[in-house]
Amino acid sequence: MKIPFSKYHGTGNDFIIVDNRELQWKPTAEQVASLCDRHFGIGADGLMLLSAESGFSFAMTYYNSDGNESTMCGNGGRCMVAFAKSLGLAGCMTRFRAVDGVHEAEIFDSLPESLYRLQMKDTAIGRIYDDGIFLDTGSPHFVQFVPDAQIIDVFGMGRRLRNESRFAPGGVNVDFAEVRGDSLFVRTYERGVENETLSCGTGVTAAALALAYKNQSDTDSFNISTPGGNLKVCFIRDGEHFTEIWLEGPAKFVFSGEIWI
Repeated sequence: MKIPFSKYHGTGNDFIIVDNRELQWKPTAEQVASLCDRHFGIGADGLMLLSAESGFSFAMTYYNSDGNESTMCGNGGRCMVAFAKSLGLAGCMTRFRAVDGVHEAEIFDSLPESLYRLQMKDTAIGRIYDDGIFLDTGSPHFVQFVPDAQIIDVFGMGRRLRNESRFAPGGVNVDFAEVRGDSLFVRTYERGVENETLSCGTGVTAAALALAYKNQSDTDSFNISTPGGNLKVCFIRDGEHFTEIWLEGPAKFVFSGEIWI
């Protein structure tokens, strides 16, 4: 079977995207993992399928690079909107359905690059621990504030925390967040990828909301840098609850092709 695909990335978080409206492909975990393999496949942090959805521009299904269908992906959502725009399915504003519900998105065509704003689901602070804050921003995240995220052993510490019994049975994504003045620097260990990624959209969202709660401030947005680039998170906070959460950043086409599976 020949699969046409496109490759996109959002601040270094990269994805294989397939237009599945007519193909109606149901990939196995082995197929997804093989395609995402960086040595023997196309190479990506995840794979996404775009499908038709009545009443919406499209529906998004996301698989981690380990082959398993997963929860929401913020960078992937922006890349999916960019892909949908290339197909003529998305205008300057669009609505689509993902595993965690309905999302709206806005596209700002500007120089030097277009920006994509993705509305994330409303959420609240989950559990507070001595060593960090747990919350679900479409995917479960444990945010740990550190003095210097640049020197953190993200793979070692992230892997240990991701598998701790307090986050069973599904595990958790782990974010190491460093406050830099009025901005944040965030590095993330992603479950399903089982490694650090260059950026994580739901992760930077979690870090921004956790910091707003931790500081009990009136700040309603944070600029966030990651190893893969810069993002912005805006929100409305009411105590432990957050609404009108928007993730803003680039989404870039890399290449397209066909592959036999």
